[in-house]
Amino acid sequence: MQRATTKKDAWTAKRCYPVSMADFPDEMQEGRFERQEDAFRGWVGRDGGPPVEAGRYHLYISLACPWAHRTLIVRSLLGLQEMIGVSVADPMRDERGWAFREGNGHHPDEAEGFEFLSEAYHASDPDFHGRYTVPVLWDKKVRRIVNNSEDDICRMFQECFAGAEARDLFPLHLAEEQAALSDYLYEKVNNGVYRAGFATDQAAYEKAVRDLFLALDEMAVRLERSTFLLGEHMVESDLRLFCTLIRFDSVYHGHFKCNLRRIIDWPPLLRFMRDIYLQPGIAATVSFDHIKRHYYGTHRDLNPSGIVPLGPSAVFEKAGSTG
Repeated sequence: MQRATTKKDAWTAKRCYPVSMADFPDEMQEGRFERQEDAFRGWVGRDGGPPVEAGRYHLYISLACPWAHRTLIVRSLLGLQEMIGVSVADPMRDERGWAFREGNGHHPDEAEGFEFLSEAYHASDPDFHGRYTVPVLWDKKVRRIVNNSEDDICRMFQECFAGAEARDLFPLHLAEEQAALSDYLYEKVNNGVYRAGFATDQAAYEKAVRDLFLALDEMAVRLERSTFLLGEHMVESDLRLFCTLIRFDSVYHGHFKCNLRRIIDWPPLLRFMRDIYLQPGIAATVSFDHIKRHYYGTHRDLNPSGIVPLGPSAVFEKAGSTG
């Protein structure tokens, strides 16, 4: 989840600048990175929210962002491509936030003609302050954000938009165990890599890395016993882990200094990552080009030159498009 910093920057900046840790002042606490809360938590089809209507809602994402990536995968797995449109942002984010322009694997916004995602945020709340994050679920009828929480959006896709014949990524009999696992993955793995990479204090960095690798060890033990984290059927928690693992060797290992071990050196995690990648519809959502260009090209405090490394060699063959 990546956002620009201030409303003024979003509307008045005319030049492109790299993003630095100074762009996250409200999320740095004594050398630790503490992610901001999601601001929009509306729900389609219940609690007074707007009704489910095909073509009414639009998903704004970046292929580089692991949080947004998960919503794109769920949209694909549940067969919602015709019901919910998608706009893919340029992976090169500056202080104005995510932009929509023509390029390799990204394109102008066809839903509203937004140049920057910040326009959606300020159309929804003119007083919004904070980073402008992906994903965003947008209501085209009333022209406002419904939700910008990837957790909510994935569950909404399942509960409100998917048909009865769609696969169940949130099985009721696993609800309690899955919720606990998902919370653990968020804290130690998904956000753990960011806490390591964005730390400005040695102790904070070391704690984040140790917690991360202990959690990955635990996941590897689980995956020695079963195909997926909770058994033989893939659930949404598996996608949470996958979206971090697929970026790990290319970005988090070096760029975020999570370098105690690589995923390719961890047989259970590598097998799991490959198994999910080869599920129908998932490979097409993965863009190593966007992933590497975004992280190495925008985090200039971590990579001042902006040079994007050629390696590591791809474990997978790229296939398909975002659709």
